[in-house]
Amino acid sequence: MKISTGTLMDWNIRDIFEYIIALVNEFAGHFGLTDREAYNYIRHHHGIAFIEQNYGIIHTLDFNEAVDSVAAYCRRFGGGL
Repeated sequence: MKISTGTLMDWNIRDIFEYIIALVNEFAGHFGLTDREAYNYIRHHHGIAFIEQNYGIIHTLDFNEAVDSVAAYCRRFGGGL
């Protein structure tokens, strides 16, 4: 299955899922959380939707920049990290 981003490029859903898993792992390590805690935090503060909607850009960033971007986005929705 592919997800259309509204541009000329379509992304494979598996690539997006694999990226989200890797990013959650990096996020967990950065903030000293378990993978489960990191995923729940990111999901609760709308970060998963942010990653999905911006996959075309975010997956080109360094993981540190991506983690910082997701953390900043989550803070907009009440996240404290």
